[in-house]
Amino acid sequence: MAGKSILQQKSFDFAIEVVAAYKYLVELEKEFVLSKQLLRSGTAVGALVREAQNAESKPDFIHKLSIAQKETDESLYWLDLLSQSGYLESPQYEGLRDNADGLLRMLRSSIITTREKYISNK
Repeated sequence: MAGKSILQQKSFDFAIEVVAAYKYLVELEKEFVLSKQLLRSGTAVGALVREAQNAESKPDFIHKLSIAQKETDESLYWLDLLSQSGYLESPQYEGLRDNADGLLRMLRSSIITTREKYISNK
């Protein structure tokens, strides 16, 4: 995916991993409720990051990344719940969780940096 930011690439890769986890949970574990929640929040992150790239203003960009941050945190909740309830095995859970944690740090950093630049340029 040439021309994409690291955040765009990582959020897209995370969505692909979430889709794979969803398939596993539905097909092999026969888990349909929690996995659907993870699918929704985990794939929303990349879509919101992509939307942010076409934001109408810096505040709109910050807003879209803030929603992506919330969706990432929600994904972490569903991952923890799926792990603690025995649906996700440790290696799969840890990989997804590590990637979501990394995304969350990147999103927070982007929001803080953009907000500081926006305020200093006012």
